[in-house]
Amino acid sequence: MALKRVVFYIRSLGGRGAERVVALLASGFARRGVDCIVAVEAEAQENAAFLEPHIRIVNLGTSHLRATLRLAQLLAAERPDISISTLGVRNLKHVIAAALVLRLRRALLSYHGHVEAEPRFLDRLSNRLTPLTTRLAAASVCVSNWMRVHVIRDLHGSARRSVTLYNPVAIESARPAASAAELARRDLVILAVGRLEPVKDYGLLIAAFARLELKEARLVIIGEGPLRAALEQQARELGVADRVELPGYVAEPWSYFERARLCAISSTSESFSNVAVEALAHGLPVVSTDCGGPAEIITAPELGTLVPVGDQAALARALGAALAAPGDPAPRVACAGAFSVERAVDAYQRLFEMVAAEAGGSLAKR
Repeated sequence: MALKRVVFYIRSLGGRGAERVVALLASGFARRGVDCIVAVEAEAQENAAFLEPHIRIVNLGTSHLRATLRLAQLLAAERPDISISTLGVRNLKHVIAAALVLRLRRALLSYHGHVEAEPRFLDRLSNRLTPLTTRLAAASVCVSNWMRVHVIRDLHGSARRSVTLYNPVAIESARPAASAAELARRDLVILAVGRLEPVKDYGLLIAAFARLELKEARLVIIGEGPLRAALEQQARELGVADRVELPGYVAEPWSYFERARLCAISSTSESFSNVAVEALAHGLPVVSTDCGGPAEIITAPELGTLVPVGDQAALARALGAALAAPGDPAPRVACAGAFSVERAVDAYQRLFEMVAAEAGGSLAKR
């Protein structure tokens, strides 16, 4: 069946990975002629540039009760073929709203992060209600096999209704190194991208960087967050402050990828890793902790190296080896192609069409 309308529900279009995923998916469907609505609760613009300009944005407000009721009204009025929510308490409110207007058979949930990475009480509560919500909704999307295992084993979600769909990643603008020789001629720059928050464990990365014998190497961490001051202080204490850069949030950090020799991920957990795919698309080797999703992307030695979570010495050794011999960009670029926006939209479309067909076909009217 042909999809006519889809509602995407997320807190905002702020500067996190899940928000970019929603913008990319909605835009991908819109380019295929599907009427897409993005329902948000707060104004934010960091990922708005990834959204097609004609896509409708509906602000539900920040009150949990009011947002839930407004979402129910939106679903009743617009009659989308599919509605899908993203992250924490949005999944719970989506289930309540869909139940109020008898649309649970068309409601999908999505899981993008480990429960321990959720700082807010209501987000944690929503995750604890996963045994109920995943059985009421039509399906639950997990962004990696690791995430699906977490939802089923740790959160006791429905195995039958949980599926793995990898994230879409904006790789079309990547300009990878043309050859191994070109990559090896670059400055010794290690790039990391992500919010400055505990789950990213940038303290581990800075400590590992400080152990490198290559004193001309530099570390650039793109992102903003509550740990900025602590990380700057750590760099000063370790004597590497002059070689550690924290430029802040950058919506499209492609020029940084084009100057780097490798990409580092030091997280304690990652449900997927958009950054790993972006790095591969630019031809960079990825040195990552074995923290979940990256292991489903970095599947061969020519793509990068996985080290144990929290192992400072192993991370330092892997960073040094990749700086010394960054390798061939070609297999990395080929690997990144498997996570393109078009391939992800294909996979989501198959799921959406199956769910809509089982619910009784298309209801939306143009």
